[in-house]
Amino acid sequence: MEVLHPRCAGLDVHKDLIVACRRRIANGKIESEVQSFDATTRGLTELATWLGEFEIVEVVMESTGVYWIPVWNVLEEQGFTLTLVNPQHIKNVPGRKSDVKDAEWLAKILAHGLVRASFIPPAPQRELRDLVRTLRHFIEDSGQQVQRMQKVLQSCNIKLDSVLADITGASGVAIIEALIAGESDPNKLAGLVHRNVKAPKKTLVEALQGRVNVHSRFLLKLHLDTFRDLQAKIERIEAQIDEALRPFDQALALLSTIPGVGPGLARTIIAEVGVDMSRFPTAGHLVSWAGLCPRLDESAGKVRSRLVRKGNKHLKTALCQGVVAGLRCRKKNYLQAQFHRLKARRGGGKAIIAVAATILSSVHAMLTSAQPFRDLGNQYFLKRDQQKVVARLARQARELGYELQPCEAA
Repeated sequence: MEVLHPRCAGLDVHKDLIVACRRRIANGKIESEVQSFDATTRGLTELATWLGEFEIVEVVMESTGVYWIPVWNVLEEQGFTLTLVNPQHIKNVPGRKSDVKDAEWLAKILAHGLVRASFIPPAPQRELRDLVRTLRHFIEDSGQQVQRMQKVLQSCNIKLDSVLADITGASGVAIIEALIAGESDPNKLAGLVHRNVKAPKKTLVEALQGRVNVHSRFLLKLHLDTFRDLQAKIERIEAQIDEALRPFDQALALLSTIPGVGPGLARTIIAEVGVDMSRFPTAGHLVSWAGLCPRLDESAGKVRSRLVRKGNKHLKTALCQGVVAGLRCRKKNYLQAQFHRLKARRGGGKAIIAVAATILSSVHAMLTSAQPFRDLGNQYFLKRDQQKVVARLARQARELGYELQPCEAA
C-alpha cells in the first residue's frame, strides 16, 4: 500500500495521559516508537519535542470530548500539521484494543492516507463558536428559571402565566416583586399591570388571588435573582459576539435575506460554518456535514434505514428553528411552498429537515458567490408542475364520468 506520509505520529488522547506513536521510514524500513506523556502543559511540550526528534510533520488524534483541544492548541503553535478524526471512522479489529495499539493504528492509517479529517475552523472562529454556544446555554438556563417561577406561582394558585404572555415582562416582574415583598391583595397586585395588557381587571384579580407563604417568597426571589443575573450575563456575551462578528457584516447581511433567518440564526451559521466555503466542495457536502440528509444504510439490496445522519447538532437545531420561524412570515415564499408540498406527502418533521437543508444549500451558494437570496416564489412548484397538475385533474374527471377541456383563463 502506498505511503503518503513517511513521517507521522498517532496520539491516543485521554484526560490525564497521552500515548503517542511516532513513525518514520528510514532506509526502506519502518521505525516506530511509543511513549506516554502527561496531559499537562509540561507534558505536551515534552511531546512536541519528542515528535520533533523524528522530524514529524503530520499528527493525527481522535476527537475525545474536550481533551483533544489543549493538545491541538499546543501542537498547532509548534507548527505541526494536525488531523482530528471521528473515533467511529477508525475502529481497529475487535480484540486488539489497548492505548498502545490505538496509537500505533492511528499512525499507520495516517501514513497511508486512510483518515478523514474532521472540520476544525481557525482559532478566531473557534472562539466565536464558543461564545455563540455559551449564549445558547445561558438562554436555555434563563428559560428554565422562568419555568421554575411559573411552577412556584402555580403551587400558590396564582395564575399569572394565564393572563400575561410573558411573566418576565414589566407587569410580570412588578407583580412577582410585590409578592416577594409580602403583598397579597389581588386588587393591589392587579393595579401593577400595565394598561396595554388586554386581560380585564376582573380576570386579573381572580388570577392573582392565591396563597403565598414565606417559603414560596424565598423561592421566587431566588429564581428571580438568578434570572436577572443570567440576563446580565447574556447581554455581556451578546456584546462580545457583536464585537467578534464585525468582520462578517457583509455575510450577515446576505444571510438575513433568507426568509426565517434572523440575527440569531445568522450568527450561529457564521460561528459553526464560517464564510470560507472552499472547505466544502459542494452544497451537498455541507448539508451532509450538518446531518440534514438521509444516511446511506443498505445491505443485500435492502434499505435498512433512511434516518438523517448525525451531524452538527447546534447548527441543525438552529436551522430547524429558523424553518419554523420562516413559516410564520406574512410574505409567501418558496420555502413555505416547499414545506407544505413535502408535509402533505412525508409529514411535518421530514419537511422541516428538507427545508433546513435547502436553507443551508442556499447559504453555501450565497457565501460562495456573494449574492443575496433569490426567492423563487410560492407559486414555483405549481408553475413547474402545471402540465402534470392539469393531466392529473383531467384523469380524475374522466374517472368520475366527465371530460375536462382545459382552456386558459381570460
